[in-house]
Amino acid sequence: CHFVIAPRPADLPEMQKDASLKVINQPGLNIAYWAFNTQKPPFDKKEVRQAMNMAIDKAAIIKDVYLGAGTGAKNLIPPTLWSYNNGVKEYSHDVAKAKDLLAKAGVKTPLEIDLWYMPVQRPYNPNAKRIAEMMQADLAKVGVNAKLVTYEWGEYRKRMQQGEHMTGMLGWTGDNGDPDNFFFLHGCDAARPGGQNLSKWCFKPFDDKLEQARSLTDQKARTKLYEEMQVLEHEEAPDFKIAHSVVYEAMRKEVSGYKQSPFGSHQFNGVELK
Repeated sequence: CHFVIAPRPADLPEMQKDASLKVINQPGLNIAYWAFNTQKPPFDKKEVRQAMNMAIDKAAIIKDVYLGAGTGAKNLIPPTLWSYNNGVKEYSHDVAKAKDLLAKAGVKTPLEIDLWYMPVQRPYNPNAKRIAEMMQADLAKVGVNAKLVTYEWGEYRKRMQQGEHMTGMLGWTGDNGDPDNFFFLHGCDAARPGGQNLSKWCFKPFDDKLEQARSLTDQKARTKLYEEMQVLEHEEAPDFKIAHSVVYEAMRKEVSGYKQSPFGSHQFNGVELK
């Protein structure tokens, strides 16, 4: 094996010490998230979705799972992308407030939910099962019992896109450098069965701005719309945004001429073995 994508952060120190290997990295154009199926009660109430955001200790996930190879996410787009709204304030980890919000939303505890986790490693999520276990423990503290569920990768994606889940983890790596390539994940078009909007969240004020931004060429005008959309996303909380990761790739030292793509693809044109 000459080349590997997405090594586990825990394995990086050993790889970096190994004289027969080269390890490269760059900030990822990506997002890992936990989606709430807004078509299934009680996730049709934004207070419940906000409570879930407050129940999870994101800092612990970043520390224990990403091991320095990721930063906590508060917006769908990563901070390296134009139109990132740094004015959005991240939900704080607040168990008491989460319980209060659930009570105000009329949720009787214990609440039984499912929590789907990916069966594969991805650059944006090095260990979905471990994150799911940590979330499960956090949710128990607010009276939510999460049953962990997974499937073979193709089946997992197909079932989630059909909306079978109550909640589930996935992520995205941008493939063209435009913010629309992330924001479409919350668009009404993508909320249909089979679509990539795994929250099945169709919110007209957000969708109208998404469509308007698509009709404009002026970057300043588009930026204003995208900044407003990030505020709406935060308030409505269709998902819990986990992390933007650093993307690591490892290869044998004789691999020469490889360049890392920001778009998650792997191009071997011009690459040779020295």
